[in-house]
Amino acid sequence: MEPERVLAYSYSEPLLESLPNGGAWGRSVDQVYQDFGDRLQLQQLLQDCRSHPGTYVLVRQLADLGNSVAEVRDRLSEMEALEVHLIVLEESISSKGKNFEENGSENVLRRSDLLTLLQMMQNTQVMQASQLSRILRRGHARNRIKALPPPGKAPYGYRRGKDRYVLDRSTAPIVKDFFEQFLLYGSLRGSVRYLQKKYSKKISVSTGKRWLASAVYRGDLAYHNGEVISNTHTPILSRDEAAQIDRLMRRNRRMPPRSASAPRSLSGLVVCGNCQSPMTVSRVTSPRQKQEYLYLRPTACLGLQGCSKMTGLPTPIAPDPIEPDPIAPNLIESNKCKAIAYAKVLDCTIQQICHDLPLAVAGMPVPDMEGIKQEIAAKLAAKQAILAQLPDLTASGVLDSETADLRAYRLRTEMAALQAQLAQLPPVSLKAIAQAVSIPQFWLDLSEPERRFYFREFIRQIQILRQGSAWQVKLMFIF
Repeated sequence: MEPERVLAYSYSEPLLESLPNGGAWGRSVDQVYQDFGDRLQLQQLLQDCRSHPGTYVLVRQLADLGNSVAEVRDRLSEMEALEVHLIVLEESISSKGKNFEENGSENVLRRSDLLTLLQMMQNTQVMQASQLSRILRRGHARNRIKALPPPGKAPYGYRRGKDRYVLDRSTAPIVKDFFEQFLLYGSLRGSVRYLQKKYSKKISVSTGKRWLASAVYRGDLAYHNGEVISNTHTPILSRDEAAQIDRLMRRNRRMPPRSASAPRSLSGLVVCGNCQSPMTVSRVTSPRQKQEYLYLRPTACLGLQGCSKMTGLPTPIAPDPIEPDPIAPNLIESNKCKAIAYAKVLDCTIQQICHDLPLAVAGMPVPDMEGIKQEIAAKLAAKQAILAQLPDLTASGVLDSETADLRAYRLRTEMAALQAQLAQLPPVSLKAIAQAVSIPQFWLDLSEPERRFYFREFIRQIQILRQGSAWQVKLMFIF
């Protein structure tokens, strides 16, 4: 008696998926037939089944047998005539609430079942919806390969053109001004308030965050599958500005949202070294006077016995600037860490960063940024050269237009990934920056928002170390 033959068939849409693993069937098979974009191998499978009645055929889903319900129905009719036992691995096939004969987790369609299944498929909506979804996704994939915008409304600042996004002259300047405001002050909430005040354009903070991270405003298209194609339309942001925004957003992600947008340069950075409580900036005013007093006080100090005492501190230690003050009596409590004058901590921080930053940078290994940039640029040039050859290969008949379009799409997404990698690199050498900012006058000439920008570029945390009535500053650098 001739042994039973087990064959497997898979179909993959080149625009939607990659070629599946031919061995992932959960059992041993005699032969695997794989189609990629057409169904030539399916015809070969049916031809082989004519000479071997009773063959078992494995498919992942019924939709692999055709592009429409009618095509699938014709394939099933042909298999019925050839006495083929069809096994569907990823779908549960049932008739009138009763499953067909099951072998483990598989659904084996016997000859007696196929006629019933054909009658079911004439009225089913599940198969039709699946096929319609596949057709829509295939159409979207073709548009993606041609670098056409995804379906839906154009982002604010653009309008839809014939084959790309076009700048909207009435709204693009508003978006541009939003980005410039964020680049200047590094405050997302402040930029959102600025739009509402100047243009009466009210957006949420989450919308502003999406604008900052959106690829569209950088001249790129980002699709739902995560792939990006660069330089598809006129950008609102330059590449340098986009890289700076990415650095600001990564830096602000390390601290609470309100601290990231606070106006004071030390906000969100200072921590009490004794109780590990974050320290917030408190403003105190005197009645009938315009002068205000700024203090740094711990927000979560438990006031335990000895909380404000710490031993083993190196010298020198700055004197505690806080004395009993009738202006701010609520800032000083018996067992809790005392508040410290903001200006004193700022001065000590500037002196400490000018002393510690050059030493810290000099002692750390610095990668060869120029070499890394040249390597990435060489990869970009190589891919650009391949992209330029595709029209000639298509004209000479080496590649058909569909294959050339697919290859161009892959190259452009790979180039976009390399450009994103290049944008994340520091623009200049860290050692050169450290020497430039190690002068106290540099920090004193900056405004508070500007100091906030540079502090957060280098400092991860500022610890206030106390010993009795004395304290000192310890800097924790990002690197």
